[in-house]
Amino acid sequence: MPGQPSPALPFEWVGGSPALDFTNTVSWTAPEPTNERLRSYADLVRWTGEAGLADAGEIRSLGRRAAASPREADRVFNGALELRDALHDVFGAQAAGSEPDGAAVDRLNLFLGPALGRLRLGGGGKGGWSWGWNAREELECPLWRVAWSAAQLLTSDELPLLKRCAGDQCGWVFLDRSRNHARRWCDMKVCGNNEKARRFYRRKRATAVD
Repeated sequence: MPGQPSPALPFEWVGGSPALDFTNTVSWTAPEPTNERLRSYADLVRWTGEAGLADAGEIRSLGRRAAASPREADRVFNGALELRDALHDVFGAQAAGSEPDGAAVDRLNLFLGPALGRLRLGGGGKGGWSWGWNAREELECPLWRVAWSAAQLLTSDELPLLKRCAGDQCGWVFLDRSRNHARRWCDMKVCGNNEKARRFYRRKRATAVD
């Protein structure tokens, strides 16, 4: 149901960018992704709030609109999964140093176009200018904000810091802002420790065989 978040795994914030954290709402394992954290439009709205991409008033409004238009909310939610797939392809290729698939870039641009149409400038003077949003209560708002975050990252000076987790059963992406840029894991406590445990098991098994 679009109106209630599902009992899914907690969201993780290891990417360093909203677009990367959105991509990391599922584990990109082979042959199929696992540990799905987005199971409904309500989950999408909850993620948007926790990511800081919408304030409490916007979150409440999106929840009411989703409850009033469940079919439309489901349609938007399916679009969110399509956007996530596109981001996974684009960021994954970029982290590997290869050229992203053109079809993935086209899919991202399909979401980015409407997002750019809703952006507006605000502020000015001594306070400085900042980007804001029109149509802040439309069901598609979360998708536009993720697409804009992706565009900002892909055109930023931080793009060379993009990496993919070295964990075999992960596939998450992150910005390596460590001092020596030697970060290998999305989270050392999870994938890093899992890899240490596997290496220990392999060494122990090899010793037992000898």
